[in-house]
Amino acid sequence: MTALTWTDQDRKAVDIARILAADAVQSTGNGHPGTPVSLAPVAYLLYQKVMNTDPGDDKWIGRDRFILSAGHASMLQYAQFYLNGLGLELDDMKQLRKQNSLTPGHPEYGHTKFIECTTGPLGAGISMAVGMAMAARYERGLYDPEAAAGESVFDHFVYTIAGDGCMQEGVQSEAASLAGAQDLGNLIVIYDANRITIEGDPVIAFDEDVLARYASYGWDVAEVDWTNGGDHYEENIQALHEAIEAAKKVTDKPSIIKLDTIIGWPLPTKQGTEGIHGAAIGEDEINAMKTLLGLPTEPFTFDETIVERARAAMAERAAATRSAWDERFEAWRAANPERAALLDRVRSGALPADLELPVFAEGKLSTRKASGKVLSALGPQLPELWGGSADLAGSNNTTMDGQESFLPTSRATSAWPGNPYGRVLHFGVREHAMGGVLNGINAGGLSRAYGGTFFVFADYMRPAVRLAALMGVPSVFVWSHDSIGVGEDGPTHQPVEHLAAYRAIPGLDIVRPADANETAAAWAQILANTDRPAGIILSRQDLRTVDRGSGEFAPAAEAAKGAYVLRDARNGAPQLILIATGSEVQLALDAQDRLEDEGVATRVVSMPCQEWFDAQPEEYQNQVLPADVTARVSIEAGLSLGWSRYVGAKGACVSIEHFGASASGNLLMAEYGFTPENVVKVAKGVL
Repeated sequence: MTALTWTDQDRKAVDIARILAADAVQSTGNGHPGTPVSLAPVAYLLYQKVMNTDPGDDKWIGRDRFILSAGHASMLQYAQFYLNGLGLELDDMKQLRKQNSLTPGHPEYGHTKFIECTTGPLGAGISMAVGMAMAARYERGLYDPEAAAGESVFDHFVYTIAGDGCMQEGVQSEAASLAGAQDLGNLIVIYDANRITIEGDPVIAFDEDVLARYASYGWDVAEVDWTNGGDHYEENIQALHEAIEAAKKVTDKPSIIKLDTIIGWPLPTKQGTEGIHGAAIGEDEINAMKTLLGLPTEPFTFDETIVERARAAMAERAAATRSAWDERFEAWRAANPERAALLDRVRSGALPADLELPVFAEGKLSTRKASGKVLSALGPQLPELWGGSADLAGSNNTTMDGQESFLPTSRATSAWPGNPYGRVLHFGVREHAMGGVLNGINAGGLSRAYGGTFFVFADYMRPAVRLAALMGVPSVFVWSHDSIGVGEDGPTHQPVEHLAAYRAIPGLDIVRPADANETAAAWAQILANTDRPAGIILSRQDLRTVDRGSGEFAPAAEAAKGAYVLRDARNGAPQLILIATGSEVQLALDAQDRLEDEGVATRVVSMPCQEWFDAQPEEYQNQVLPADVTARVSIEAGLSLGWSRYVGAKGACVSIEHFGASASGNLLMAEYGFTPENVVKVAKGVL
């Protein structure tokens, strides 16, 4: 076990972290100072003594990952960035929560270096930490499977600090249960049990034995009590360090360390109260704490040589660690040129230049089945691609042919053979955790993961999808059973408002392909985009696969532009434009035939992704939707909300503005107006 050296220098550095948190929140006038004050020694211990971090490289593959699930306590992390030379300076502390600062109210991925993921919604950080821990194992298997345990350059730990609020959120429970099933020995959670939330003592709503619950999930559990049962308070750094080192040695289970603390300690009169959880402490109380600690009362004033020494210690330890790792990494590259080339390609975000997509013949096939065939074709070409489903693999078609499951060997079954490095993910019935896990995997950039469920259940995971968009991580959400076409399962399973609702999330691509070949093109474009997430929306029912080789229809590759002229008017310029997505494109084609027979020059535009189309040059947009053709009809088995910008003031929408029913999907489509006859009727109304 690694011995801990904790000197007067360390104690003074911790005290500086405390006053930085108190002064920063006081200066801004709002924030969350309590936890950053009391947990300062915990964060300092992790950054200064435990974790492998390179101050000069926030993307170093060999680094340990740290996630502050209790993201409101952001100053806990920012203070350590300052003390340890991780890119923040004293002026950044003074700009806490202010516009354009590097110290926003909650940690933001991509905004401040060394932030591994955006945390704010409580519990979300735990789900993303689980994803990062899973990614570490998969990527070890992808790039360095022969290395001895703990000896690979891809091995690292994932550390998380969570609070009482995190432990009450459902996503945390889902993710922790999955982590236990996956035997994630590289994941260590420190649970700050300070018994304070915004409303005070959580006993009014939360009084369970968290460690017993986690033990039942299959976690290694430990407790370090700094309150000594309420008798007296002692920051026993040695005991916490020993607990962390013991957790690191447990390789077949994730670990949780319950740390009993008093929020805001050592504030003289406000420690242990909800008043300092989410509000400025007050100058008198801060000055009293500074006097107690032997520090000047002037804001942001301290012996800066303490910071210089902390940075020097961090730099010295990091240099030694990084140098040794670099030597091993170069040896790995030399011994594994093909894997090194794969790593370089994946890190660059590039797809293979010779990537081949399946081509589907004319006929009928649901887009969910087409998606499954596309994934199976991509599997051998993209070893970095892995994924699965929230217990709906057979319905989502998310399983790549011939691939084993990502499982501890002891959990493999005859139906699902697996190994620790498999590619098929089983999330269980845990949609919210699935979304968070995907975000944690994809934030790392060394592999690409997708996860599926029915589109109607996407609402269970919406917070994770929103975080993916906020972070700009390329998570792929596979959502099948996309409309009232689901049929007899009824309105609980028929998403009618979901397309509009998910299109409302900025930075999220919603892709609803019209047939099998559009589905292949959609996957290719989704995987080519590495700066944002996407949801691919798939049909349960069979759809017509148009004959792209006939010359009558545009190539499916045009789907990458978001919207394109699938089939133009037979003669001359169009008088009418029908715009459709997904299963309704075939209705548009049938209606076009009838209108053309009646002499109405009609263009059919397939619009699988509004976001991609909106990103095209204005010239292209005007080619597809000429401004002088104002007779337009959108056709989509969902709300009309959002379609007015494409059909214009003189256009119309064939849509559904109510819930569905339990009946045959074909019957419901006909009853609710999704027929060629009704499309023709609506079209004539706008001409």
